[in-house]
Amino acid sequence: MVSRRKIFTAIGLGLASALFAMPVYATEPNVVVTLKPVHSLVAQVMAGAGTPHLIVDGAASPHTFTLKPSGARAISEADVFIRISEALEPFTRKVAEALPPSVKLISLIDAPGVIVLPQRHGETFEKHEQHEAGAADHDENHDEDKGGGKDGHIWLDPINAKAIVATIAKVLSETYPESAEKFSANAAALTAKLDALNSEIETQLAAVKDKPFIVFHDSMQYFERRYGLAAAGSVTITPDVQPGAKRLTAVRKKIADLGAVCVFAEPAFQPNLVAAVTEGSKARAGTLDPEAVLLTAGPELYFDLMRGLAQAMRSCFSAQD
Repeated sequence: MVSRRKIFTAIGLGLASALFAMPVYATEPNVVVTLKPVHSLVAQVMAGAGTPHLIVDGAASPHTFTLKPSGARAISEADVFIRISEALEPFTRKVAEALPPSVKLISLIDAPGVIVLPQRHGETFEKHEQHEAGAADHDENHDEDKGGGKDGHIWLDPINAKAIVATIAKVLSETYPESAEKFSANAAALTAKLDALNSEIETQLAAVKDKPFIVFHDSMQYFERRYGLAAAGSVTITPDVQPGAKRLTAVRKKIADLGAVCVFAEPAFQPNLVAAVTEGSKARAGTLDPEAVLLTAGPELYFDLMRGLAQAMRSCFSAQD
């Protein structure tokens, strides 16, 4: 007969073996991202490991966004906080300065491999400090020219998006090593998708490279440079400052002188201004949404955004043919 002690010993060993065999589940990654386009890329890198938290959601724009206490709390409690730059997202300035050491702050404008363009100036795109009387009084927190005059709309170039993905995968792998293999595989698949997207848009826009157009504010430079498009100027210099009569007159003259084919509004910034500058001209009005304010946040948003920009341009230009 087997002794009671042996039975209990066998049961104890069995339970111990079962416990050791059970998988150890890590805490879900706590990652906070400012903007929808970057959130989309982060979500794809994190697929299967967690979901990033988005700060600027809905129809809000980073230029005018006011951070709520709940958003500030989410950032301060994160493991990783990802933004473009203090200049593009001025609402991040104070919260970034107060972050505890436990939060990794990633400013993607400084990421390795990201091509950063300066703010344009001259006869077509004036420097931000050369705005009209009255504009100098606007809140310095909304001045994109701070920080060396860099154009912060870096996500609008798929090649930059690939560099962003590489940085995200590296940071997440260092922070959550138990999921590093998953992050690496997701990043590789996403990089291949971005290459295909770039080729697709390049083909779609090849026929409209020589058609001049006006944008609401200078947010499309990366997209233009990547696909060889012919931007001729912008309606306003800083998106949160109403252009005066002098500026609108200058834009109307530019449309006439350059024969601009299209003038593009942005959904977050007074589309009626585009109607004002196109009145009496042959230029057609269109809408571009470079900050994805009309799109629903999610993993596929980046691809919807880029295809939407290409389609909006192609449609407006084609209507002139």
